[in-house]
Amino acid sequence: MKRTDDAPADPVERARLLRRVHSAVLSGQRAPQAPRPVVFESWRRSLAASVDPERWEPPVVFGSDRLAEVRAAHPLAACVPLLRRTLLDAADGTTHIMIVTDAEGNILWREGHPNVCRAADRVHLAEGTTWSESSIGTNAMGTTLATGRAVQIHSAEHLVRRYHSWTCAASPVHDPETGRILGAIDLSGPLHTMHPALPALVSAAATLVEGTLRDWMARRDDRLRERHRDVLRSLRGEPGALLSSSGRVIAAEPGDLGLPERVELDRPDGMLLLGGREALIEPLDDGYLLRAPRQATAVTAPEPPVRAPTLRLRFLTSRPVAELRGREVSLSPRRAELLAVLALRPDGVNAEQLALALHGEQGNPVTVRAEIHRLRTQLGHDVVHTKPYRLAADVDADFLDLRAALRAGRLNSALELHRGALLPSSEAPAVRDEREDLITGLRGAVLAARDPELLWRLADGAAGSDDIEVHEVLLTLLATHDWRRPTITARLKRLLHDPA
Repeated sequence: MKRTDDAPADPVERARLLRRVHSAVLSGQRAPQAPRPVVFESWRRSLAASVDPERWEPPVVFGSDRLAEVRAAHPLAACVPLLRRTLLDAADGTTHIMIVTDAEGNILWREGHPNVCRAADRVHLAEGTTWSESSIGTNAMGTTLATGRAVQIHSAEHLVRRYHSWTCAASPVHDPETGRILGAIDLSGPLHTMHPALPALVSAAATLVEGTLRDWMARRDDRLRERHRDVLRSLRGEPGALLSSSGRVIAAEPGDLGLPERVELDRPDGMLLLGGREALIEPLDDGYLLRAPRQATAVTAPEPPVRAPTLRLRFLTSRPVAELRGREVSLSPRRAELLAVLALRPDGVNAEQLALALHGEQGNPVTVRAEIHRLRTQLGHDVVHTKPYRLAADVDADFLDLRAALRAGRLNSALELHRGALLPSSEAPAVRDEREDLITGLRGAVLAARDPELLWRLADGAAGSDDIEVHEVLLTLLATHDWRRPTITARLKRLLHDPA
């Protein structure tokens, strides 16, 4: 059997040969030549994942309404303009489209000439679909992510027949901070546009992006070293190191600590051994301080155990507020939702469960992992743990206190705590359910108590101001000359005649 190294140079002739190879191999017959090893191994992985060569629709993992959010969360977002200039200008956008995926093979960006984009739409080569090998079989994006190497897949080297009229070249992009694959860069187009220079062009673009990311990382390191230069000096000779948000060592004092390139941060007690001595990891605003206290020469009393930091959440207000170690933490709406869900799930959740709690059935674990990474960078790896995701701090949350007060029947405390709804603008399913449960529980308990003072406080607050039943019951319980009767009567009349 011939090797594919002997394939015709003409892309159309080569495509005809590859179709015969594809049909023969998949039917178990003798092929005119062997598939390339990278292609054959990819076919084997794809078939083992139950990919049907006759099925051609890749799964849609998120819709256009979530595309901007997913893009913004991805580390390659800032590099897309650079790729646009490098690939579309250099490769002639009339014959190819540029595609950028995340590490799972989900297409986040697709740009190029409108005619090629329309042709891509017809075969679902579109933003929001996933092109991993396990989802759609052998293709340049999925195979480069599976192998970690640059790949070109031409015509019938695609496992799924629908894509035999396409050619594509892709290269992985690695994160210089962690070494992990961030995603794939791809050029795709009709098979007659194949050019031997495409793989080299895509690989060069990936190298350029990795170099840009490395430069940005070096600048962050310089800023971190400058910002915390005095922190190391203040140790007065005590061994220590500055770590990046991922645990990468960027400065050490003294310089011969024998540290690894990266320190594992996900330690439940925040402690590790360094040269036989205990070292302590302490969070900074944008990184960590690794400190190895000197061993005492005299017998001393054991140090008290390190207490978990206190995280205070005040989410039953018009503006959600979080405090950590006595300082207010700036919160975006999404991070407030994350903290609320983690506080409600003290035993922890995995990425899939957290995505469901935040986004419902359309939730994407990839987005959640990125959001958790940013939250851990902001609060500290000792506050937000992984495997599973959970809060390791002592959580003091007003909505948890409200739930506890309702369960204990402490209605005065519950009414005092319920200054507003839980994150009222949030549509996260878990937050929305808890918000409704708290309001319903408070309302039902106060109505059942039939206490006019409690009912007045409920009717006078946000939870009961437009509740007709609360006003009707209160009116039946207030004394004839109670000063509140006219107010409740007027409100009830307004609610009955003008409910809007």
